[in-house]
Amino acid sequence: MLSVSGLTTSYGDVRVLNDVTFDVRANEAVAVLGNNGAGKSTLLRAISGTLSMHGGRVDSGSVKLDGNEITNQSPAQIVKSRLVHVPEGRQVFTRLTVEENLRAGEFARRHDRLLRSRLEHAFEMFPILAERRTQRAGLLSGGQQQMLAIARGLISNPRLILLDEPSLGLAPILVDQVADVVRSISRAGTTVVLVEQNAAMALSVASRAYVLSLGEVSLTGSAEELKNSERVRALYLGGEYARRGTD
Repeated sequence: MLSVSGLTTSYGDVRVLNDVTFDVRANEAVAVLGNNGAGKSTLLRAISGTLSMHGGRVDSGSVKLDGNEITNQSPAQIVKSRLVHVPEGRQVFTRLTVEENLRAGEFARRHDRLLRSRLEHAFEMFPILAERRTQRAGLLSGGQQQMLAIARGLISNPRLILLDEPSLGLAPILVDQVADVVRSISRAGTTVVLVEQNAAMALSVASRAYVLSLGEVSLTGSAEELKNSERVRALYLGGEYARRGTD
Protein backbone atom coordinates (compact mmCIF):
# COMPACT_ATOMS: atom_id res chain seq x y z
CA MET A 1 0.00 0.00 0.00
CA LEU A 2 2.65 2.51 1.12
CA SER A 3 6.17 2.27 -0.25
CA VAL A 4 9.02 4.56 0.83
CA SER A 5 12.22 4.07 -1.15
CA GLY A 6 15.62 5.69 -0.63
CA LEU A 7 14.12 8.71 1.12
CA THR A 8 16.66 11.41 2.02
CA THR A 9 15.54 14.70 3.59
CA SER A 10 17.12 17.87 4.98
CA TYR A 11 16.39 21.00 6.95
CA GLY A 12 18.69 23.61 5.47
CA ASP A 13 22.17 22.08 5.45
CA VAL A 14 21.27 19.43 8.03
CA ARG A 15 20.43 16.00 6.70
CA VAL A 16 17.77 14.26 8.79
CA LEU A 17 16.79 11.11 6.89
CA ASN A 18 19.33 9.17 4.90
CA ASP A 19 18.21 6.58 2.32
CA VAL A 20 15.21 5.37 4.34
CA THR A 21 13.26 2.51 2.80
CA PHE A 22 10.22 0.81 4.26
CA ASP A 23 6.81 -0.48 3.27
CA VAL A 24 3.38 -0.89 4.79
CA ARG A 25 0.83 -3.40 3.60
CA ALA A 26 -2.91 -2.71 3.50
CA ASN A 27 -4.74 -3.29 6.81
CA GLU A 28 -1.44 -3.49 8.68
CA ALA A 29 -0.30 -1.61 11.78
CA VAL A 30 3.39 -0.72 11.58
CA ALA A 31 5.38 1.05 14.31
CA VAL A 32 8.34 3.36 13.79
CA LEU A 33 10.52 3.54 16.91
CA GLY A 34 13.43 5.77 17.82
CA ASN A 35 14.75 8.35 20.22
CA ASN A 36 14.31 12.11 19.94
CA GLY A 37 16.08 13.37 16.83
CA ALA A 38 15.97 10.03 15.05
CA GLY A 39 13.85 11.48 12.23
CA LYS A 40 10.50 9.89 13.03
CA SER A 41 8.36 13.01 12.68
CA THR A 42 10.30 14.06 9.58
CA LEU A 43 9.45 10.71 8.00
CA LEU A 44 5.71 11.23 8.54
CA ARG A 45 5.92 14.81 7.26
CA ALA A 46 7.64 13.62 4.09
CA ILE A 47 4.91 11.01 3.56
CA SER A 48 2.04 13.45 4.16
CA GLY A 49 3.54 16.26 2.07
CA THR A 50 3.86 18.64 5.03
CA LEU A 51 7.65 18.63 5.29
CA SER A 52 8.07 21.93 3.43
CA MET A 53 5.67 23.59 5.89
CA HIS A 54 8.31 22.91 8.57
CA GLY A 55 11.23 24.20 6.52
CA GLY A 56 12.35 20.80 5.27
CA ARG A 57 12.71 19.25 1.84
CA VAL A 58 12.96 15.85 0.17
CA ASP A 59 16.38 15.60 -1.47
CA SER A 60 15.92 12.21 -3.10
CA GLY A 61 13.88 9.04 -3.01
CA SER A 62 10.19 8.43 -3.44
CA VAL A 63 6.94 7.88 -1.58
CA LYS A 64 4.27 5.85 -3.34
CA LEU A 65 0.69 5.09 -2.33
CA ASP A 66 -0.84 2.13 -4.13
CA GLY A 67 1.97 2.41 -6.67
CA ASN A 68 1.27 6.08 -7.40
CA GLU A 69 3.99 8.66 -6.78
CA ILE A 70 2.95 11.18 -4.10
CA THR A 71 6.40 12.57 -3.18
CA ASN A 72 5.82 16.00 -4.73
CA GLN A 73 2.10 16.27 -4.15
CA SER A 74 0.59 18.92 -1.91
CA PRO A 75 -0.89 17.95 1.47
CA ALA A 76 -4.38 18.64 0.08
CA GLN A 77 -3.82 16.25 -2.82
CA ILE A 78 -2.50 13.56 -0.48
CA VAL A 79 -5.49 13.92 1.87
CA LYS A 80 -7.77 13.35 -1.12
CA SER A 81 -6.02 9.98 -1.50
CA ARG A 82 -7.38 9.25 2.01
CA LEU A 83 -4.01 9.42 3.71
CA VAL A 84 -4.30 11.41 6.95
CA HIS A 85 -1.55 12.62 9.28
CA VAL A 86 -2.28 13.25 12.98
CA PRO A 87 0.79 15.27 14.03
CA GLU A 88 2.56 15.35 17.36
CA GLY A 89 1.24 17.82 19.90
CA ARG A 90 -2.53 17.33 19.41
CA GLN A 91 -2.97 20.68 17.63
CA VAL A 92 -6.72 20.95 18.18
CA PHE A 93 -8.57 24.20 17.61
CA THR A 94 -8.82 25.28 21.22
CA ARG A 95 -11.49 27.98 20.70
CA LEU A 96 -13.80 25.65 18.77
CA THR A 97 -16.07 23.07 20.36
CA VAL A 98 -15.37 19.37 20.20
CA GLU A 99 -17.97 18.92 17.47
CA GLU A 100 -16.65 21.88 15.48
CA ASN A 101 -13.17 20.36 15.63
CA LEU A 102 -14.51 17.09 14.28
CA ARG A 103 -16.40 18.81 11.49
CA ALA A 104 -13.15 20.54 10.51
CA GLY A 105 -11.67 17.10 9.88
CA GLU A 106 -14.01 16.43 6.97
CA PHE A 107 -11.88 18.08 4.30
CA ALA A 108 -14.02 17.07 1.35
CA ARG A 109 -17.24 18.45 2.89
CA ARG A 110 -19.38 15.51 1.79
CA HIS A 111 -23.14 15.70 2.23
CA ASP A 112 -24.55 16.24 5.68
CA ARG A 113 -25.99 12.75 6.16
CA LEU A 114 -22.61 11.08 5.68
CA LEU A 115 -20.88 13.63 7.92
CA ARG A 116 -23.49 13.11 10.66
CA SER A 117 -22.96 9.36 10.42
CA ARG A 118 -19.21 9.77 10.83
CA LEU A 119 -19.65 12.16 13.73
CA GLU A 120 -21.85 9.66 15.54
CA HIS A 121 -19.34 6.91 14.83
CA ALA A 122 -16.58 9.08 16.33
CA PHE A 123 -18.70 9.70 19.41
CA GLU A 124 -19.32 5.95 19.77
CA MET A 125 -15.58 5.28 19.63
CA PHE A 126 -14.79 8.15 22.02
CA PRO A 127 -17.69 8.45 24.51
CA ILE A 128 -15.90 11.16 26.48
CA LEU A 129 -16.04 13.37 23.38
CA ALA A 130 -19.77 12.76 23.07
CA GLU A 131 -20.20 13.99 26.64
CA ARG A 132 -18.24 17.15 25.79
CA ARG A 133 -19.35 17.73 22.20
CA THR A 134 -20.41 21.34 22.92
CA GLN A 135 -17.40 22.15 25.13
CA ARG A 136 -14.48 24.19 23.84
CA ALA A 137 -11.52 21.95 23.01
CA GLY A 138 -9.14 24.13 25.00
CA LEU A 139 -10.93 23.08 28.19
CA LEU A 140 -10.30 19.37 27.62
CA SER A 141 -7.55 17.48 29.44
CA GLY A 142 -4.42 16.49 27.53
CA GLY A 143 -5.67 12.95 27.08
CA GLN A 144 -9.06 14.13 25.86
CA GLN A 145 -7.40 16.49 23.38
CA GLN A 146 -5.36 13.58 22.04
CA MET A 147 -8.53 11.53 21.59
CA LEU A 148 -10.06 14.51 19.76
CA ALA A 149 -7.05 14.83 17.46
CA ILE A 150 -7.28 11.14 16.53
CA ALA A 151 -11.06 11.30 16.08
CA ARG A 152 -10.71 14.36 13.84
CA GLY A 153 -8.26 12.43 11.67
CA LEU A 154 -10.72 9.55 11.36
CA ILE A 155 -13.66 11.77 10.31
CA SER A 156 -12.43 11.85 6.70
CA ASN A 157 -12.52 8.03 6.61
CA PRO A 158 -8.81 7.49 5.81
CA ARG A 159 -7.43 4.31 4.31
CA LEU A 160 -4.06 5.09 5.93
CA ILE A 161 -3.52 7.12 9.09
CA LEU A 162 -0.17 8.38 10.35
CA LEU A 163 -0.07 8.83 14.13
CA ASP A 164 2.84 10.84 15.52
CA GLU A 165 3.56 10.22 19.23
CA PRO A 166 -0.09 9.87 20.33
CA SER A 167 0.96 8.80 23.85
CA LEU A 168 3.40 11.67 24.40
CA GLY A 169 2.97 13.32 27.80
CA LEU A 170 0.06 11.14 28.87
CA ALA A 171 -0.36 9.27 32.15
CA PRO A 172 0.06 5.46 31.95
CA ILE A 173 -3.68 4.79 32.15
CA LEU A 174 -4.26 7.15 29.21
CA VAL A 175 -1.44 5.52 27.25
CA ASP A 176 -3.35 2.24 27.61
CA GLN A 177 -6.49 3.95 26.32
CA VAL A 178 -4.63 5.30 23.28
CA ALA A 179 -3.27 1.80 22.60
CA ASP A 180 -6.83 0.43 22.70
CA VAL A 181 -7.94 3.12 20.24
CA VAL A 182 -5.12 2.28 17.82
CA ARG A 183 -6.05 -1.41 18.01
CA SER A 184 -9.68 -0.53 17.26
CA ILE A 185 -8.68 1.59 14.27
CA SER A 186 -6.56 -1.24 12.91
CA ARG A 187 -9.23 -3.89 13.48
CA ALA A 188 -11.73 -1.70 11.63
CA GLY A 189 -9.55 -1.98 8.51
CA THR A 190 -7.62 1.30 8.52
CA THR A 191 -3.90 0.92 7.85
CA VAL A 192 -1.83 2.51 10.63
CA VAL A 193 1.71 3.89 10.79
CA LEU A 194 2.45 4.62 14.45
CA VAL A 195 5.47 6.71 15.42
CA GLU A 196 6.34 6.33 19.10
CA GLN A 197 9.07 6.71 21.68
CA ASN A 198 6.99 4.45 23.91
CA ALA A 199 8.22 1.22 22.36
CA ALA A 200 6.32 -1.05 24.73
CA MET A 201 3.01 0.49 23.75
CA ALA A 202 3.84 0.58 20.03
CA LEU A 203 4.96 -3.05 19.93
CA SER A 204 1.80 -4.11 21.75
CA VAL A 205 -0.41 -2.82 18.91
CA ALA A 206 1.74 -3.20 15.76
CA SER A 207 2.44 -6.33 13.76
CA ARG A 208 5.79 -5.06 12.46
CA ALA A 209 8.20 -2.30 13.38
CA TYR A 210 11.13 -0.29 12.09
CA VAL A 211 13.75 1.34 14.31
CA LEU A 212 15.19 4.68 13.18
CA SER A 213 18.60 5.70 14.48
CA LEU A 214 20.15 9.00 13.38
CA GLY A 215 17.95 9.13 10.31
CA GLU A 216 18.54 5.59 9.10
CA VAL A 217 16.66 2.32 9.47
CA SER A 218 18.82 0.35 11.88
CA LEU A 219 16.51 -2.57 12.61
CA THR A 220 13.28 -4.07 11.33
CA GLY A 221 11.20 -7.13 12.07
CA SER A 222 7.96 -8.38 13.52
CA ALA A 223 6.78 -6.83 16.76
CA GLU A 224 7.48 -10.09 18.54
CA GLU A 225 11.03 -10.24 17.18
CA LEU A 226 11.76 -6.72 18.32
CA LYS A 227 10.28 -7.37 21.77
CA ASN A 228 12.79 -10.19 22.09
CA SER A 229 15.71 -8.20 20.71
CA GLU A 230 18.29 -7.45 23.40
CA ARG A 231 19.22 -4.27 21.57
CA VAL A 232 15.64 -2.99 21.53
CA ARG A 233 15.12 -3.95 25.16
CA ALA A 234 18.24 -2.13 26.25
CA LEU A 235 17.58 1.03 24.21
CA TYR A 236 13.81 1.40 24.24
CA LEU A 237 12.06 -0.97 26.61
CA GLY A 238 14.10 -0.52 29.80
CA GLY A 239 15.40 -2.88 32.38
CA GLU A 240 12.08 -3.60 34.05
CA TYR A 241 10.55 -4.81 30.79
CA ALA A 242 13.65 -6.89 30.10
CA ARG A 243 13.38 -8.57 33.50
CA ARG A 244 9.70 -9.37 32.92
CA GLY A 245 10.36 -10.75 29.47
CA THR A 246 7.48 -10.52 27.00
CA ASP A 247 4.71 -11.53 29.38
